[in-house]
Amino acid sequence: MDKNSNVTTQKTEDTVKKGIAYKWTALFNVALASLMGTVNGSIILISLPAIFTGIQINPMAPDAFQYLLWILMGYGLVTATLLLSIGRLADIYGRVKLFRLGFLIFTIGSILLYLTPGTGNKGALELIIFRLIQAVGGAFTMANGAAIITDVFPTSERGKALGINMVAIMSGQFIGLLLGGILATYNWRYVFLVNVPFALLGTVLSYRNMKEISFRAPKTSIDVLGNLLFIGGLTSLLVGVTYGLMPYEHNGITDAMGWSSPLVMSTLGIGIVALAVFPFAESKAKNPMFRVEFFKIRAFAYANLANFTAAIARGGIMFMLILLLQGIWLPLHGYRFEDTPLWAGIYMLPMTLGFIIMGPLSGILSDKYGPRWIATSGMVIVTLVFIGLALLPYNFDYWQLGILIFFMGIGNGMFSSPNSSSIMNSVPAEDRGVASGMMSTLINSASTLSMAIFFTIVIVGIQGALPGAIHESFANLGSGPIVQNLADQLASLPPTNALFSAFLGYNPMGSTLEAMDPNVVSAIPQSVVDTLKSTYWFPQTLQQAFMPALRASFVLGAILSAIAALLSAMRGERYVHETHVSTEKT
Repeated sequence: MDKNSNVTTQKTEDTVKKGIAYKWTALFNVALASLMGTVNGSIILISLPAIFTGIQINPMAPDAFQYLLWILMGYGLVTATLLLSIGRLADIYGRVKLFRLGFLIFTIGSILLYLTPGTGNKGALELIIFRLIQAVGGAFTMANGAAIITDVFPTSERGKALGINMVAIMSGQFIGLLLGGILATYNWRYVFLVNVPFALLGTVLSYRNMKEISFRAPKTSIDVLGNLLFIGGLTSLLVGVTYGLMPYEHNGITDAMGWSSPLVMSTLGIGIVALAVFPFAESKAKNPMFRVEFFKIRAFAYANLANFTAAIARGGIMFMLILLLQGIWLPLHGYRFEDTPLWAGIYMLPMTLGFIIMGPLSGILSDKYGPRWIATSGMVIVTLVFIGLALLPYNFDYWQLGILIFFMGIGNGMFSSPNSSSIMNSVPAEDRGVASGMMSTLINSASTLSMAIFFTIVIVGIQGALPGAIHESFANLGSGPIVQNLADQLASLPPTNALFSAFLGYNPMGSTLEAMDPNVVSAIPQSVVDTLKSTYWFPQTLQQAFMPALRASFVLGAILSAIAALLSAMRGERYVHETHVSTEKT
């Protein structure tokens, strides 16, 4: 392995000397794929109201919540399960070859989404299936991006290059929010059509300009058992997590979540057992897809553990901040419910700016001084920001939130680039594909798990407190059997519907009144109807139930970030595999 590493290092150095510009060509293509992927993710967040309207799905219908979760989480589920296998195949057959294929598959998925023919439940299922196809393409580019950058950039510039790629990732999130807000006002299909030029450009450029310079691992037999255990186990686990967030009906009773469902318990059990057996099977496999021995490398092990913990902390919190803005703060400040998705994206801009500033800068500094203390300091900052968020009142002044999320962007920017560079530098050159796949798999799995954890905290909190908050708010609206009956009906509103409506920019009170018998609604005093349909009654009521649960999620985020900081500090000083091997040889 030492000999292969030296050969690969010399091969990369010779390529760079022959064509200095190629490393920037490769970085441009990888950054374009990163930009495309994050635009695709955030544009969906902001455009869901228009998409559901376009395919004629009532967001307050009982089965609508499952479509929301699958559209949001299905993409991450597919990428998480495929990244590891793709990374290993890329080491054998070529990273650029599979990277190009990813662009092509993503293009096909985007076109299919634009052409979605069905409406109603059929249309929703078609959207989910086409998003899964898109996710396969995204997995091919995601699994190979960091490895390609590491191949073409020398050790002294890898942090900077990975930092520039991180800027593309964060810029894509903001661009997607703006494009989604603008395009959705014209036609929901444009939300998917806008991906096509990015994907076509990436496909053409990657086939035309990118070349395979990486040292390939020897062709070996496919680790069938490892693939079955990992893909089957992780899929089963994430499916269980997804359905655990959905309402569960049994014996005439509807639970707010499905954690007690036999389907959920069985899929979770199968997933946990399969993933528990997986590392033991890999340790015995002749050609394992998951390189367990990499975790003997201190820099690799602790950087990945820190990455996994940090991803759990930040993944679901993004949704929590959007819920806070869309469901409470923006309506209370006079924004129409239907306008809140776009403005929530705009008000999240300070986080993006912080990341864009610190992402490349921290990469440059880590190239010079090493990643350990820069990455660790970043997670300490994130920990302090979570504590600050937990102390915010529900009707805060925006500058307070703006400063906090700006420093959250700074902290995550300080952590991400050096940490990724640390992971990729620590492995042999011929194994960078599987290392990149392992890193991305842990991040994507953690993000999906994060959504489940934080949604569960909030749903449980709302389930217990929202009925009482509604009755308390109704006490100020008047008395009488009609008003009391209306209060009882609204108090029975499932907490998932309340969150769903806030996330999509709907006032659930208006939807609930429209679904009621017109004769009953006509008997309600007009002043009560006007109050319920206002921009302040529902947010003011929701915050009573939502804020305690939200603060608990922020506290959990602080704890996880502190653990990530500790793990980051434990990685030791800078470790570069090529340098280590060279030193050993001499």
